[in-house]
Amino acid sequence: MGAQLYGSRLRWREIRRYLNRHRHELVRSAAGLYPDVPKVGATHLLTRPEWLPDRPLPLLDTALVWTDPCPAPSATGGEPEARGGLPEDIPTYSQAMEALDRPLLFENRSCYRLLEVDLPRLTFGRGTYFDGLNVTETVAHEYTAAHLLGENSLEFRGLIGDPTDLSRRSTTIGLCMLTLRRDRRTGDLTFVLHFRDAARVAQNGGMFQVIPVGVFQPSEETPRAEAADFDLWKCAIREYSEEFLGGSEHYGDGFAYDDWPFYRRMEDARAAGQVHSHILGVGVDPLSFSTDVLAVTVFDSEIFDKLFSGMAATNAEGTLIGAGGIRFDAGPVERYIHREPMQAAGAAALDLAWKHRDLLTS
Repeated sequence: MGAQLYGSRLRWREIRRYLNRHRHELVRSAAGLYPDVPKVGATHLLTRPEWLPDRPLPLLDTALVWTDPCPAPSATGGEPEARGGLPEDIPTYSQAMEALDRPLLFENRSCYRLLEVDLPRLTFGRGTYFDGLNVTETVAHEYTAAHLLGENSLEFRGLIGDPTDLSRRSTTIGLCMLTLRRDRRTGDLTFVLHFRDAARVAQNGGMFQVIPVGVFQPSEETPRAEAADFDLWKCAIREYSEEFLGGSEHYGDGFAYDDWPFYRRMEDARAAGQVHSHILGVGVDPLSFSTDVLAVTVFDSEIFDKLFSGMAATNAEGTLIGAGGIRFDAGPVERYIHREPMQAAGAAALDLAWKHRDLLTS
């Protein structure tokens, strides 16, 4: 390898390292690029007015619409404008990560690509994880490089334009779920957080986040799974198993939800009125353009303690914080929204849940 290519790769690694160590500050800074784009509450998460319902929407009332084929995005991360986020000899960000900074969890799995938000309706098409990552991490890397060098040239960000215009890029979404445990006897509410390890995850590591959070994607790479898993509640249940209980994210070709004991227990609890899930809105990270459906699930304390008696202290993506329960009061909520390195989507989920707390517990 020539000295020029070696130097290009070395610079890329240094910028990537800075990005992972300083994402929270960079998000705050990048939000300043969008003074006219609405934000979620007091957070930096970008949104649109129509993406924030006046009151929480029951998760099961959300209508998911499938589009096939779906339109090609305008920006993919392979354009000449994206070179500012890439080493000289590597064509896409996912390939750069594979070669130079591969995290523990790194698979190009099928995903449901978000095309349109018209709550309570969400329209999706077929995409892949790397389709999204090649945009999100490239645009974040480009901004980090410009920030470090004191430059204003953000060609790829400029090519994409409005971060909330979903037609411009392939948008793979996360289901960003705040979990509340409610003691009906005392009225007390508590929550749990997750500290995501930057060495284990490809995006948004090194920050606190609500839990569970997961990419909306099929459980396996089969047409059967693509159809069966096109359901936000099923996605949430899988993430509860993986992140609270340390379960595997590989379910096998013959996987059937009705044969899975944890799924049946969650379904029984929901049917009995012991578990309630709601959508709070949709938002976009100003640094990376990562996009999340913001949601909350409220568990009665008795069923929470039964379902998660084997709660893991760590999982494949990081460490649980406050497994014994962080009080859902003004002080802790304000602390994690404003004074801790909290991922923007998680801060927004906390902010909206606090705003709607009376409705969520009525």
